Amino acid sequence: MLMINNEVVAQTLTMLECIEVQETAFAALLEGKAIYRPRIDTYVPCDREDGYYRFGTVEGSSGGYYAVRLKSDIVHWPRGADGSTSENKYCVQPGTFCGLVILYSAGNGEPLAIMNDGHLQHMRVGGAAGIGARLLAREDASVVGMLGSGGMARTFLEAYAAVRKLTKVKVFSRNPDNRLRYAAEMSKALGLDVVAVDSAREAVRGVDILSTCTDSISPTIDRTWLEPGMHVVNLGPHEISADVAACFDVKVQQGKEGLDIPESALYRKGIGGSLGAFVMGTEEQQKRLPRATKNLKLGEWPVYTDIISGKALGRTSRDQITHYRTIGNWGVQFSSVGSLVYRKAKAAGLGHELPTEWFLQDIRN
Repeated sequence: MLMINNEVVAQTLTMLECIEVQETAFAALLEGKAIYRPRIDTYVPCDREDGYYRFGTVEGSSGGYYAVRLKSDIVHWPRGADGSTSENKYCVQPGTFCGLVILYSAGNGEPLAIMNDGHLQHMRVGGAAGIGARLLAREDASVVGMLGSGGMARTFLEAYAAVRKLTKVKVFSRNPDNRLRYAAEMSKALGLDVVAVDSAREAVRGVDILSTCTDSISPTIDRTWLEPGMHVVNLGPHEISADVAACFDVKVQQGKEGLDIPESALYRKGIGGSLGAFVMGTEEQQKRLPRATKNLKLGEWPVYTDIISGKALGRTSRDQITHYRTIGNWGVQFSSVGSLVYRKAKAAGLGHELPTEWFLQDIRN
């Protein structure tokens, strides 16, 4: 059993590998050689009077491995000066987080690894954005507009640079220091002209790839900002409104996510950043939970496998506005990327060995 931390993940995983291993695993879904279970969140009242405890899980299998991703968060929803609502989270105290990926052999059930999910999470989601750009962005797409300046905004840009020849990036986030820092760091890391701008509108104007990577639970762009030929990508499930989505000529979601069950006293849809969640608490406690902007009706959108199998069309002209939604297939992402990291770490002698017998027992469960 191997314990793999974020530093080892960063040492062993490249963005291009991350994109390619996911594409292989997604294609395996067509042949019944990969599977995933949608994310399930459970909300429980916590000590914080304006927040909730959220436990989230997702799992999947590909390439002979099975992965389970676990998250333990205290979440709360601060409002910005402009009236927008974002989702903040932590574990134990602000600035620390608890997310784990547990990897098993699907061949004999052996527990193989426990991994921090931080860097792996950023890479697998960034890689997904790269898949969408490779699939739908114009071949000559070279200018990126980035809304957001956090970790995901970094790996999203890294992924675009892996699949398209970029020349310029404009970034906006609400904190001026953060966007300036992002511009300096990403210019150096990728050798690109990355400039911080003073508004979301300016970040979007004249770009080929529009990328929104924020923690907002309400829409971040306006339909009037869209231009012919753009490729649009969003991180959060609520950053794109139905009004904006109606302008897309080609809409593709990565895969199906969320449980297709009706709302009830226990199960609620569109809570914070969750597509759906089981919720505990009194009526008064549940008033803490924000309803996100009504989610898009995704049921009829084609998915990634529809495009690569020819069941649905992708971009067919330069002027089409395309959209790739990085939601879906999450369990397959963790099994494919997690197993790649495990194999590379094992081969390089990285990680911390734990006795496998610690995780086995002789009592039938």
